[in-house]
Amino acid sequence: MIGSESTLQRYAAAALTSFATQLLEAAGLEPERARVVAETLVEADLMGHSTHGLQLLAPYLASLESGTMAKTGEPDVVADHGAAVTWDGRYLPGPWLVNEAMTLAFERVADHPVVTVAIRRSHHIACLAAYPKKATDRGLFMLLASSDPNERSVAPYGGLLPLYTPNPIAAGIPTKGEPVIIDISVSTTANGVVSRARQAGEKLPAPWLLDNQGNVSDDPNSFYTEPPGSVLPLGGVDLGYKGFALGLLIEALTSSLAGFGRADAPGQWGASVFLQIINPEAFGGREAFTRESEWLAAACRDNPVNPGQPSVRLPGRRGLQLRAEQLEQGVALYSTILPSLQPWSERLSVPLPDPIRI
Repeated sequence: MIGSESTLQRYAAAALTSFATQLLEAAGLEPERARVVAETLVEADLMGHSTHGLQLLAPYLASLESGTMAKTGEPDVVADHGAAVTWDGRYLPGPWLVNEAMTLAFERVADHPVVTVAIRRSHHIACLAAYPKKATDRGLFMLLASSDPNERSVAPYGGLLPLYTPNPIAAGIPTKGEPVIIDISVSTTANGVVSRARQAGEKLPAPWLLDNQGNVSDDPNSFYTEPPGSVLPLGGVDLGYKGFALGLLIEALTSSLAGFGRADAPGQWGASVFLQIINPEAFGGREAFTRESEWLAAACRDNPVNPGQPSVRLPGRRGLQLRAEQLEQGVALYSTILPSLQPWSERLSVPLPDPIRI
């Protein structure tokens, strides 16, 4: 979330994309791949997902420098059955790999009602909400999920030891109007939110963590102890068994289908990815699909609310509104992001972007 955006400086989205592209090129990425990664990161900031936008650029640059993110090459094809494809991403840039997989699925979905791509050994894929609009703009239904088989931050419900990741899942549902864009993790919060709160010396908005003794906590420092604390599954201490079940589902869709995961002990930051593109025309028909999805969306928006309360807001609505506003007025960039990139700006001789003068 952007937070108190009125106090933040604004930057033209194009200037931020150019800045990020130049840094990634200077770090060794080919121009087209640098552009795709930069656009994906800026798209996240446009939609208000500021922990998964340009906040990730500095660690991506560090991964390029260390060699843990591959600069060149193509994914290896593990299996290709037309409608079902598996890639070994060889730790190539995650946003580029996902965009390549989407392009492949868009090409094949005319011949196959459902196209599924599983990717193992991808590097981190950034914000999942940055992708589905590309599918819904084509009238297609999209599912996307990700896990990191090297990281452990969420304990299984009833357990104390972190075992798996927040495991986000996203969907793009076309309607007759604005699409429904879903992007949720199956934990109470994301690792980036915990890290940002700790760096800011702030408490979390609610007790979303378990300390290593099994006590609920809103103190991000309780996550970084030895032994470590954990992020609660979605549903918290009362209903976390539901989030735990969803976490296992995401693990199966990503690492298990791709054939590489926690059992392989990867040893570095990365991602297992599940992407599915569904053509509604091949089922009940695109017109019937959007008639139903639009009816349900309208019924949700028109649902009665308590006096003085805002109307029901569908998933993705705020992000799409914010995106439109920030494309016009500039991106209210979170205050710590450019300072984290200043050392890279100096080292790679890429000047920081200038804020918009209001």
